[in-house]
Amino acid sequence: MKFYFKLIFFIALSSLYNCSNSEIKNDKKKTKTNIKQVVEKKVEKRWDSLNKTNVEAFFTEYGKQNKENKVIIKTKFGNIKLRLYDDVPIHRANFIFLTKLKYFNTTVIYRVARNFVIQGGNSDETYTHNQRRLYGNYLIKPEFKSNRKHKYGALAAARQWEKNPNKLSSPFEFYMVHNRNGAHHLNNEHTVFGEVISGFDTLDKISRVKVGVDEWPVEDIKMTIEILD
Repeated sequence: MKFYFKLIFFIALSSLYNCSNSEIKNDKKKTKTNIKQVVEKKVEKRWDSLNKTNVEAFFTEYGKQNKENKVIIKTKFGNIKLRLYDDVPIHRANFIFLTKLKYFNTTVIYRVARNFVIQGGNSDETYTHNQRRLYGNYLIKPEFKSNRKHKYGALAAARQWEKNPNKLSSPFEFYMVHNRNGAHHLNNEHTVFGEVISGFDTLDKISRVKVGVDEWPVEDIKMTIEILD
């Protein structure tokens, strides 16, 4: 009889241990899951740390972690593929950053200067302007390179000319040279950070649209930009 009670006690104790051990394991799993979620949330919101004072440091680090250098612009006229230059690291990282955040997907090609440039990255939409304020309207120091010229198909950063002696680039607006002879008077005035690798026929189609006196197309040319690799 004593043996019988001892056996029951042993089974109950073993069951209690296994149950307790299972709860501990579950608690550990929950803790790990919670930590993972917190970490993922921090990574997801990492762009919040970008501000006017840490632009170069932010994009230097971002560029190390995001090495893509090919993107595609999609419009109703067709697609334009771009290659971004690795030797212009801050401008490249910035463009990849904004592309991944889908900033450009609410913008338009807003300037078509025939036989000169086709420019995009802005719009009249309130959402676009709110996005720009959200990211802090920062500027980027020029990255002029002797081998990066305003040739036909060059991709360059737009900038303000007035009250901008340091030739700081707008991070949001860009243009593509649409002159077969290039636009070399802009060398060392605007940072060239990439080039068109396909879609010159799309540029030709866009260049023929009707524009107003400010060279803004009468009908908006909406676009989206996506990472290729």
